[in-house]
Amino acid sequence: MIKFLAQARKAVKWAALPASILALAACEPVGPGSSGASGPRTSASEPVNVALLVPKGTGQAGDEVISTALENAARLAIADLNGARIDLTVYSTGGSAAGATTATTAALNSGADIILGPVYADAANAAGVVAAQRNVNVLAFSNNRTIAGNNVFVLGPLFETSAARLMTYAKSQGKQSVAGIYADNLAGQLARHAVEGAASRAGVTITGSVVHPFSQQGIVDAMPQIKNAALAADSVFLTSTTDGALPLLTQLMPENGISPAEHQYISLTRLDIPPQTLELPGVQNAWFAIPDPARSSQFNGRYQAAYGSPAHSIAGLAYDGIAAIGALVASNRGNALSAQSLTQAQGFEGVTGIFRLNPNGTNDRGLAVATIRDKQVVVIDGAPRSFSGVGF
Repeated sequence: MIKFLAQARKAVKWAALPASILALAACEPVGPGSSGASGPRTSASEPVNVALLVPKGTGQAGDEVISTALENAARLAIADLNGARIDLTVYSTGGSAAGATTATTAALNSGADIILGPVYADAANAAGVVAAQRNVNVLAFSNNRTIAGNNVFVLGPLFETSAARLMTYAKSQGKQSVAGIYADNLAGQLARHAVEGAASRAGVTITGSVVHPFSQQGIVDAMPQIKNAALAADSVFLTSTTDGALPLLTQLMPENGISPAEHQYISLTRLDIPPQTLELPGVQNAWFAIPDPARSSQFNGRYQAAYGSPAHSIAGLAYDGIAAIGALVASNRGNALSAQSLTQAQGFEGVTGIFRLNPNGTNDRGLAVATIRDKQVVVIDGAPRSFSGVGF
């Protein structure tokens, strides 16, 4: 039996698992809300002061890697700007809410026009509280939608976006029913909300939503329920991750008669991170959503050439944040950094595809649908090029 990694493993970072940041619950949340901040007045003729908040100083090697990657990507984006000047100052948060409060205060006192970061949800929430007092918006790298709202916009990929993309694709391929499997934790709760909402909008019937304890024995005990729900559906939505229940589920389901040949496996989380996941027999031919692979490949190549190392999995978020800020400032709008400008309906061109910020602080991203064949990622439906297409 594949070993299940217990919940006690709390040090998982974005490098291995982007969805892991969902485990960080918000404290005294800024959102939800839709007002945003009007932001300072800007001019294309004057530099815009951007404060980049990174989790440096935690003592964890992974956070040092993330911090360096975010700064590198931001500076790469600045070098690519046309018609806008950005002065970037980097602040360390120590990965904590208290550190984010201190860093944000220092940044605002130094004239920051907008905050880019932090990474972790509690730190981003704290930064938003401080920045709101000064009418400044925050573009956080978090993917925790519970902190989104008012002046905090999250740039990280959201469960809702992936669920909607995958459910719409499933419907287009003739899938009519789905069973959802969720862990009994915050990530599982948010995943269930996303999957059930996407199914309702796509017109796909839910045959069952099974919640299992976040443990190996919990999954084993839940298999009878999972089997009953899955056998009544033509697809199964898996929402756990590689360092969670995914390996064990994809092993036990075929053993219990839930054949991937008869019941399409769909994963809410990426099956190519970490790369070792591609080796699992149970994920072959499963569907999952990924950023535009052509754009991602181009960015990764440029980053490698510039810095001599591969780009971190969230480095592109820093690039996208700077690119959006630069595009708005270059438009010569006096309110370029207001919530109204940040949430323009047409969105922005990012290094991982199109994206846009919503008035409620969440985001939409143009994703491709991929599968795994012979342990290789294969795109089966390309990423959209604009938000005017189906699904948006």
